[in-house]
Amino acid sequence: MKIGFVTDSTADLPTDLAGKHGIEIVPAIVNIGNNSFSDGIDISREEFYNRLPNLFPSPTTSSPSVGSIQERYEKLLRAGADFVISIHPPNELSGIFNAARLAAEAFGQRVKVLDSGQVSLGLGFQVIMAAEAASRGAIVDEVTALVEDVRQRVRLAALLDTIEYIHRSGRVSWAAAKIGGILRLQPLIELRFGIVHRLGLARTRMQGIERLLDSLNSWGPLERLAVLHTNAESTARALLEDVRSKVMVQPLLVNVTTAIGTHVGPNGLGFAAVPCQP
Repeated sequence: MKIGFVTDSTADLPTDLAGKHGIEIVPAIVNIGNNSFSDGIDISREEFYNRLPNLFPSPTTSSPSVGSIQERYEKLLRAGADFVISIHPPNELSGIFNAARLAAEAFGQRVKVLDSGQVSLGLGFQVIMAAEAASRGAIVDEVTALVEDVRQRVRLAALLDTIEYIHRSGRVSWAAAKIGGILRLQPLIELRFGIVHRLGLARTRMQGIERLLDSLNSWGPLERLAVLHTNAESTARALLEDVRSKVMVQPLLVNVTTAIGTHVGPNGLGFAAVPCQP
C-alpha cells in the first residue's frame, strides 16, 4: 500500500526533506494590511521579520482554503497513493486542522487527518518520521500509531525576545493581558499538546539562552533535534554547534515560517526535539 502525506507550511519542513518523501505542503496565509501572502511563497522569511516591528496593525494569519487542501489530496491519489495521511497544527492554535478535516470529507476513508499538537518541527518531525516509516513498508495503522508515539514524546521550547507579539495574537490565555514590566522581560515557553505553557521570564538574553539549554538537557537522549529561530541566525548557528553532539542524526537549523513568526516576533530562539523512547 502506497501512503501519501500532506502537511502545511507551519511544519517548517526543509524543501529537500519534503521533496525526498513526496510530502505535499499547503501554505498558510499571512495577511499584511489589505494584502494576503502565501506563507513561504509570496514573501521571504527574512523580509517579513525585518518588516514585522514596523507593521501596524499587526499581521494576521488565516487557514488555506478547503479547496486548496483537497487539491493536494487529489494530486497524491491521482499519482498512485492508496491512502493519504494529513498532519497539521492543533485546532487550539490554528484553523488549518479543521480546514483539512473538512477537505477530507470528500474522500471517504482514503484520507485521515491527524492533530499533531505541535507547530514548526514539533509538527514537522512527526511528518518526516511517518513518511520514513511508510517508505520502509509500514501500513496505515502502523504509521498512525508511530505518529501518536512521536506526538507524545516531541518537545518544543522557545525564548521569545518579547511577550508583545504573543500578547497581540490573543491565542494564549496567560498573555492576554499586559502586566506592567512583563513586556520588558523575555518569556520562555513550551508547547505541549496544543497548549502554550510559560516556563518563566528571563531578564537578559544570555540568562534566557542558559535556561533554554537547561530545558533541552532535561529531555534526555534525543532521536531528532532542530534549532529554531526567527531571523536570529548567527545566535542560532552558535547554539547548533553547542548542541550538535546531543543527537546522532544531523540536527536541523530552521528560520521559523512567517505564519508562526507573526505570533512570536523576531529574534526568537528555540528547540524542537524528539527524545528517545524510554
